[in-house]
Amino acid sequence: MSSLRESTLAPLLERDALEKVRLALALDASQPVDAAARLVEPAGIPGRPARPVLVTHKGLTHGSLRTVEGRAALIHSIAHIELNAVDLAVDVCWRFDGMPEQFYRDWVAIAKEEALHFTLLREHLVAMGFDYGSFDAHNALWEMAERTKHDILARIALVPRTLEARGLDASPAVKRKLVGAGDHRAGEILDLILRDEIGHVACGNRWYRYLCQQRGLDPVSTYAELAEKYEAPKLRAPFNLEARRLAGFDEAELTALQT
Repeated sequence: MSSLRESTLAPLLERDALEKVRLALALDASQPVDAAARLVEPAGIPGRPARPVLVTHKGLTHGSLRTVEGRAALIHSIAHIELNAVDLAVDVCWRFDGMPEQFYRDWVAIAKEEALHFTLLREHLVAMGFDYGSFDAHNALWEMAERTKHDILARIALVPRTLEARGLDASPAVKRKLVGAGDHRAGEILDLILRDEIGHVACGNRWYRYLCQQRGLDPVSTYAELAEKYEAPKLRAPFNLEARRLAGFDEAELTALQT
């Protein structure tokens, strides 16, 4: 591949989950970026394995966390989110031209961390007697990517700053449930993921504000308009305000979130 942006298409198009994460981890952020290139969208984005079967979000059930299968189903759902996050990070790189070079290098670094998260969760699943694809999954993250694929401002506002930021809110409760059920290894993995995801959301915040400044837009009112236009999910308490502050949300944004 002649540029970093072109090279991100390899993991994005790859159907096999383990090969996808291998290709993501192998991305070389020191490659030339070619930010100005307008790349043609190939067929088959994103590459997906035959399993898991994708169902509606409401169609997923995890079962009791008192059982190994119930805990595995919950961990599988997190692993699926992390694999989707690999696709989301590399999709931003090839799809949107004209950004500063650091933008693309930032998202390649994020793709690598998401790939590591998936690897840790999948290894834990295997140790429990399951694997990625053992349970059904949903497609909500990629559905938002499809809705926002023609507007980089909307993509950054509504994927890293909304759907991925929601993971900051959910992580403490999910960890308490799994550790309370005796799965301390899952708790360790979730601690690592939360640490990294704060950085990922912070990256989204940084580039969202950059884009708002470039377009002469107010970040708070623009976010509300984009959330309504693209039918973003309504966010409800509880919110992990400490993690959101660390991720770069200011007090005006947190106030708007809570009202």
